[in-house]
Amino acid sequence: MHSAVFLIEFGAIILGLGLLGRVAGRLKFSPIPLYLLAGLAFGTGGLLPLGASEEFVAIGAEIGVILLLLMLGLEYTASDLVSNLKTQYPAGLVDFTLNALPGAAAALLLGWGPVAAVVLAGVTWISSSGVIAKVMGDLGRIGNRETPVILSILVLEDLAMAVYLPIITALLAGVSLAAGSLTLAIALGVAGAVLFVAVRYGRLISRFVSSDDPEKLLLVVLGLTLLVAGIAQQLQVSAAVGAFLVGIALSGEVAEGAHTLLSPLRDLFAAVFFVFFGLHTDPASIPPVLLPALALALVTAGTKIATGYWAAKRAGIGVKGRWRAGGTLVARGEFSIVIAGLAVTAGIEPALGPLATAYVLILVVVGPLTARYTQPIAAWIGDRRAAGRTADPEPLPVEPLPEPVSRER
Repeated sequence: MHSAVFLIEFGAIILGLGLLGRVAGRLKFSPIPLYLLAGLAFGTGGLLPLGASEEFVAIGAEIGVILLLLMLGLEYTASDLVSNLKTQYPAGLVDFTLNALPGAAAALLLGWGPVAAVVLAGVTWISSSGVIAKVMGDLGRIGNRETPVILSILVLEDLAMAVYLPIITALLAGVSLAAGSLTLAIALGVAGAVLFVAVRYGRLISRFVSSDDPEKLLLVVLGLTLLVAGIAQQLQVSAAVGAFLVGIALSGEVAEGAHTLLSPLRDLFAAVFFVFFGLHTDPASIPPVLLPALALALVTAGTKIATGYWAAKRAGIGVKGRWRAGGTLVARGEFSIVIAGLAVTAGIEPALGPLATAYVLILVVVGPLTARYTQPIAAWIGDRRAAGRTADPEPLPVEPLPEPVSRER
């Protein structure tokens, strides 16, 4: 009987997610807010709380995080990452300063303490690579001049996650400074070692993993990822960071094949992850934090636009491309939820989860709109200002006085 209830509940969840994904596709926006709303509806305080399938959903959510980071790592090679670090690190510093500090300041103003401030700084800092990549594809901007700038900022944020997540894990666990420093040192050591191995021996690793049989390739890549993620978590390093580093280590045809095979699994378990986050958020807790979430969303939407504009200007992109770059970076999504999910699990601040949910819901809807309309709105404002200047009446020309006529006597 228990297994029958589990199958009914989990089947209803998957079917519902599929229908919500169709609705989002028809409306041409990210399905993430619909997944979060579905979790709110079936979680604590929702319309129909789940029971039998909640434990399986929790495991699926953890796999979803791992696959999200793995697929992100597959997008880049180790040499690309090293190159981006060398050339675009000023943009990464500006991105961190403009977008992390508002989140930290908001947490301190709300009286949540320094640990919550570090967590909320990460929530407001990291853009959604998945949403942004989809938006750029939908708008046909993959080949635009500003696209490499956008991708460079996203890569730097993803690299920073390899350092940030172990710090958050140590802070949330309440470990001592020495233990936290050891955790960070292990994370940096593992990340550096994997990058070194990927640069020097990436072809050998890819050749070892490679297989012409899609089934074998899928099993080897997925098994290796889960194994490394588990070892990383056992070493007090985030499992997501381990998955990200596995993705970086794979390259060439192996990365392309793994990306094709794992994309459906990522979409499935990532959707389960967003539902799981919603399950652990009481809908009644969102209205009290809605105004702070809206204010924070407005501020950090502006700071992301400023970040993209500055980075594109530094790269020599035209004015239109600068506005497009800024508007594209606004969306927050999976990584903000991952960071907030760690804090919710640790139970450091009850209102942090609802605030992060409302914040992501706002910006995951607003992000595609800013990507589409920031540049036209900026152009319209510029045209209005130019028209206002030309509409001012010009002063009438002053005619010179006639010279006096001298009369000879």
